[in-house]
Amino acid sequence: MIISHKYKFIFIKTNKTAGTSIEIALSKFCGPNDIITPISAEDEETRRNLGYPGPQNHQSPIWQYGVLDAIKWATKGKQKLRFYNHISANAVIALIGKEMWDSYYTFCFERNPWDRVISYYYWEHQSEPRPTIQEFISTNKIMVLKRGGYGNYTIDGNIVVDKVCKFENLSEELDAIRKLVGIPEQLELPRAKSGTRKDRRSYRDVLGEEDRTSISELFHDEIRMLGYEW
Repeated sequence: MIISHKYKFIFIKTNKTAGTSIEIALSKFCGPNDIITPISAEDEETRRNLGYPGPQNHQSPIWQYGVLDAIKWATKGKQKLRFYNHISANAVIALIGKEMWDSYYTFCFERNPWDRVISYYYWEHQSEPRPTIQEFISTNKIMVLKRGGYGNYTIDGNIVVDKVCKFENLSEELDAIRKLVGIPEQLELPRAKSGTRKDRRSYRDVLGEEDRTSISELFHDEIRMLGYEW
């Protein structure tokens, strides 16, 4: 998640929608007062090697620490986070207030849910032996995608960001946003978390009819909103 006071935008990060690559690209243009949340150690190394700003201004002030927070800080060096990686729009609004939220350009990305489920399957099971995709779907693990997607940019079923962009139009969507907020250069996306999916077949060739129906039912809001079709 990024809050740019410099360019007055807020990027809400959804899961399995190239969010980490987008964060890294956006962080290049962040000023010292902007909020950048931490990502994985491997991805932070990518960001450092590019010379972009890393995590900053995301910790809670010391006066918000409880006893357990203070102990973790003293014994393990773990600081209490105020803003974090996949924080929801609802939580951000609670922290910064509705006035700032409404005055900044807010956006996130969504993805074809059938393809997104397969991406998550390979992220969760990066090596053999894997369960079948049918077994994976039947465990209801894909609810993580619902909570970390639609649940991140809606409140009580209402979309609260200015734009839900399509992952499938990633470059065009990002270029339109960077022009809108005044970022002076095109965003260059690094390849973060991109090597885990080896099977590049279309979701139509991987998912059976029962899988298609299950995913359609769970992600009906996203399918209707963005016009996704099987």
